[in-house]
Amino acid sequence: MKIFVYGGAGQISSSVISKLLDLGHEVYAGTRKPEAGRKLPGLHWVFADATQPTKGTEILEKVERAFFISPPGYTDQYSVLSPWFEKAKVASLKKVVLMSAMGVDFAPPEAPFRKLEISLENSGVPYTILRPNWFMQNFQTYWLSGILKDKKIYFPAGNAKTSFIHTDDISSSVVSALLNDQFNGKGIALTGKEALTHEEVAEKISKHTGLKVSYSDISPETFKTNLLQAGVSEDYASFMVFIAGSLKEGHSSPILNTVREITGKDPISFDEYAEQNKKVWLN
Repeated sequence: MKIFVYGGAGQISSSVISKLLDLGHEVYAGTRKPEAGRKLPGLHWVFADATQPTKGTEILEKVERAFFISPPGYTDQYSVLSPWFEKAKVASLKKVVLMSAMGVDFAPPEAPFRKLEISLENSGVPYTILRPNWFMQNFQTYWLSGILKDKKIYFPAGNAKTSFIHTDDISSSVVSALLNDQFNGKGIALTGKEALTHEEVAEKISKHTGLKVSYSDISPETFKTNLLQAGVSEDYASFMVFIAGSLKEGHSSPILNTVREITGKDPISFDEYAEQNKKVWLN
């Protein structure tokens, strides 16, 4: 099949692309810099940029199915992706998969991410919405500097547990949802196989690296300040504080069997993730 993947240079989308190519599908990957894309058989890079949401949508006339993910740093996901959903409807796509986030289905309908979900649900295009929990990979990206500098995970989570999910399990679920119509019309939350506190995460990273990593339960205000100092925009920093508050209230703790139901395999454990990536924290 011919499949469009939005945000092709990102972590999730690049993994989705690799999996689709391995299965023999032809992929059109959207990115703001198509000329910089890796050259592979069956892979075509096309223009797609959150700052120009109506530009490039005509590529959907060439494909049968599409995957969309909201680019990080943008809080108005509706404005970024709704023009693409409008085009998907006009082009009569056979399937659209949207990656949202766990808990978005409980947000008010005017919240941009929920508004985006609703627009897809009402579009008439066959769809699946996947809502993953917090990524394990956050500990080697967003929270990495604190671990490298101070051997601390700085986050306002209290003692709440989170069923962190590996990004490879997310991309595998995306591919299954794209290719398998039995999940049409569903919104599916995705979680890992265990729920851990951030203190337990610190213990696991310590065990696999030999470092003494600890967890620092910072205030929401300090968390926001840290994000702003790291270059995150004001509105996105506020959004991160909000969803961190939801985590602290226990909304990210459920453990679901959905990854196995969609992909046929058990989710990757945090211990497996930490062992695979321990060199990241030893730099």
